[in-house]
Amino acid sequence: MKIDDAIQSKFNNNKHKAIVNIRYTSNYLNNLQNSFMSKFDLTVPQFNILRILRGANKAINVYTVKERMIEKSPNTTRLMDKLVSKDLIIRTNSEIDKRTIYLEISEIGLELLSQIDLKMNNDFLFSDNLTEDEAENLSLLLDKIRG
Repeated sequence: MKIDDAIQSKFNNNKHKAIVNIRYTSNYLNNLQNSFMSKFDLTVPQFNILRILRGANKAINVYTVKERMIEKSPNTTRLMDKLVSKDLIIRTNSEIDKRTIYLEISEIGLELLSQIDLKMNNDFLFSDNLTEDEAENLSLLLDKIRG
């Protein structure tokens, strides 16, 4: 569906139209991801934390996790607390500096991510709407917007 039809609006120029389209599409993708993650009793930011920790292959400090998150959020600590309470991550204090907290993904967290990986088709968001080349071009354009 074209953005003009979706929101029934006219645009001043193509740049304005592109910005509105990006925001509209972002919301659309968020809704898809939220619906998918809810089947695993996770939010998208919690999933992001689990993936960061899996990719680290070791315990990393909370600050590093926050830096690597896609969506920066002031409630990251609360998200981490929920993951700890679900036994998906392990939190430990540094022996050198008790104020420094380290996080690592637990075996239960790794198992959950494996289940998600099996169920998630990497292109479930676009299905057959984009070719690999189109997806690459889109990614390049989005990188260009951010400079």
